[in-house]
Amino acid sequence: MEQKKSKYDTNPLDPEVARKTEEVWGEGDGRADTQQVKGGTSQIGPNPESPRSNVYSEAPTRHLENGRADGPYPSVFIPPTYAPPAVYQPPPNAQSGRPTSRTVAGIGFPEKWAMILPYAPYLGIVASILELLLVPRKETRVRFHASQALALHLAILIIGRLFWIIGLLTDSSLGGGIFRAASFIFLIISMIRVWQGEAHRIAPLTEPAHWFNEHIESRTKS
Repeated sequence: MEQKKSKYDTNPLDPEVARKTEEVWGEGDGRADTQQVKGGTSQIGPNPESPRSNVYSEAPTRHLENGRADGPYPSVFIPPTYAPPAVYQPPPNAQSGRPTSRTVAGIGFPEKWAMILPYAPYLGIVASILELLLVPRKETRVRFHASQALALHLAILIIGRLFWIIGLLTDSSLGGGIFRAASFIFLIISMIRVWQGEAHRIAPLTEPAHWFNEHIESRTKS
């Protein structure tokens, strides 16, 4: 028995494919045949590839000196570099040099005493504040050591207070006693180093010392 076939069966082996196709789509029924559109695709507007023909067409103008360009164009693929923030550095003559016996303006003391008194235990904090208030800015060495000594005394007071609190909580004053002894020895060593003219710069105290030197203005005119 022959299998029933659909009119959409387009098996290329079927000899009736051509006839069935004509029956479905029609032949000679007045429909217009497909016509070829004359003329190719027309281009509208300027050529979009024209800017690409010259990669330097939009580049900024470079100045020429002695027949040479002032340098290559910066690449957009290289990230810009930024200079690190400037770190305060004290004047070179403020850190070293044996103190002299000349009189310091504003206080009338010899320079050698004005430079070592701020590091004196217990009394140094008062001496450093007075020197910053009275010594003019032209006395760079005296003001440097006064501001650094003031920052050092304040750091000792703050750390000593922390040890005092820890001693109350732990009922032991051993840590505070060791710190006070070490602080006293360090202040004495600082006085000796400054007296001998050695460079004495305490790196962790650079920024607070600079802040004191800049914000405590001398009451004495330079």
